[in-house]
Amino acid sequence: MTEPVTVVLSLAPHVEDRLLPELGVAGLLVVARPPGAGEAAEALDRLRPGVLLASAGPQHLDSPLLLAAAQAGAAVVVLAEGEEGRRHAAALGVRQPMDASASAEDVALRIAAGPAMEPVTTPAPTAPRPGRVTAVWGPAGAPGRTTTAIALAGELAAAGLRVALVDADTIGAAVAPSLGLLDEAPGLAAACRLAAAGALTGEELDRVAQRYRCARGELRVLTGIGRPARWPELSADRITKVLDQCRTWADHTIVDTGFNLEADEEIVSDLFAPRRNAATIAALRAADTVVAIGAGDPIGLARYVRAFGDLVELVDPHRVRAVVTKVRQSAVGLGAGAQIRASLQRFGGIEDVVLVPSDPVACDAALLTARTLGDAAPRSAATAALRRFAADHLLDRPARPPRRAPAVLRRLRPAPF
Repeated sequence: MTEPVTVVLSLAPHVEDRLLPELGVAGLLVVARPPGAGEAAEALDRLRPGVLLASAGPQHLDSPLLLAAAQAGAAVVVLAEGEEGRRHAAALGVRQPMDASASAEDVALRIAAGPAMEPVTTPAPTAPRPGRVTAVWGPAGAPGRTTTAIALAGELAAAGLRVALVDADTIGAAVAPSLGLLDEAPGLAAACRLAAAGALTGEELDRVAQRYRCARGELRVLTGIGRPARWPELSADRITKVLDQCRTWADHTIVDTGFNLEADEEIVSDLFAPRRNAATIAALRAADTVVAIGAGDPIGLARYVRAFGDLVELVDPHRVRAVVTKVRQSAVGLGAGAQIRASLQRFGGIEDVVLVPSDPVACDAALLTARTLGDAAPRSAATAALRRFAADHLLDRPARPPRRAPAVLRRLRPAPF
């Protein structure tokens, strides 16, 4: 009688639940069911099974696990779910993953095929490049954080990138209503709970995120908390874990943050208690680029200069990009752009400022129709300024050129300042 093939499983829970009752009937003996790739590598070293059966995802399949399979002499069968799973498998050098819907009999046939079951002897020479994270921050006074975050996310999606938009504002989350999305079950809060349980994966992010179709792309949106009282759910370590996972889930993640950078609450509260501003501070620290937004009027600029000093104490100044929105002569006077640049340089030491002209009609159109600024007003001077900023400072990899972009750019008018 033929002995059953011994198998170590490293499967996503829903795949394991489906296959486990069928594997014994198909002649496969499961000797270990570790919860993740690290534990599976230890089981391979200890048990020396004939086969490793793994799901194609960061939690269940990585380079050290493949190396452990090669050292144990175990063949590898990988089950890939969707395009993301196939990309992950290909990045690790797995040439022929099976579909995650395969039956236990299909798996047994693949194992019996022999030549197709050669173990992976070396991990892939290069790992997939992690995605970037950009945090959009600004002081109190509605300088346009959410509008700018949505606009930048839309421009990156139009350039062909896989873009995530995260609302981490614990005081006034506004991404969902700005895009006409439901926020009864905030996606970011759900992702944070999964991160705390160690169960956050790309598949889970796909499940809790909402899809928003732009005119030239798509956004995956993790909506913010609808009630500010829920802020304890967005702790610093949870936000950090979510953004780390977002780097493997999206090419670029845009985070809309709150305005408050104060940490004085630590003085008057328990050392291990949650912090109201922890989500904002954690997002800024985790970001590759911080887009610091200020309003282009005397009050907005005064607030911006004061808060900018706190920001550069918190994060590396080289990661900060200064942007002033709502620039208009009626609030600053003739030569508004030159006056703003001179004032910021003199009083805040802020140089290399990007100016975005005021266009309330375009912003109102975006709010009214629940669209990005680029979709609602493609000819707006504000849209042109943010599009140039995204191209100059956020696009650091080859991207698909947006359709009709050259014609649109030719029709855009210079900023009126």
